[in-house]
Amino acid sequence: MAAGGDHGSPDTYRSPLASRYASPEMCFVFSDRYKFRTWRQLWLWLAEAEQTLGLPITDEQIQEMKSNLDNIDFKMAAEEEKRLRHDVMAHVHTFGHCCPNAAGIIHLGATSCYVGDNTDLIILRNALDLLLPKARTADHSWETLLSLDSGSLHGSPEFEACSR
Repeated sequence: MAAGGDHGSPDTYRSPLASRYASPEMCFVFSDRYKFRTWRQLWLWLAEAEQTLGLPITDEQIQEMKSNLDNIDFKMAAEEEKRLRHDVMAHVHTFGHCCPNAAGIIHLGATSCYVGDNTDLIILRNALDLLLPKARTADHSWETLLSLDSGSLHGSPEFEACSR
């Protein structure tokens, strides 16, 4: 996959800047596929924890969720989001469609922030895992990068693109 990737694919982050500056790995970490797959992983971990705490969640429901972590129907999710006007609930319904036995326990007791905020943290951690080794081997130091102020960007193509 080229940096920035296919702008219509859920496998890459869609941004004009990503196509110029981000690695394919970084684009994947910020992609819809990675985000929504992480939501599903969080729902699985939640169900496993709730089962451990004694909630009536069966091993079959857990296995059904595990088997469908990567089975994301983006078209169905978009249709559900249009109908429900709620991204998290759209993906709860979409995941429930491929896990009919587990549908009633997906997102059980959670808020939208549970998946949204935790996914953001996971994505940022994984992005840093990609970035830091490259930064350690770069010719410039972090101090140089951090000392740049917004005035240093004035006149650059990036600044001009953002100011339109």
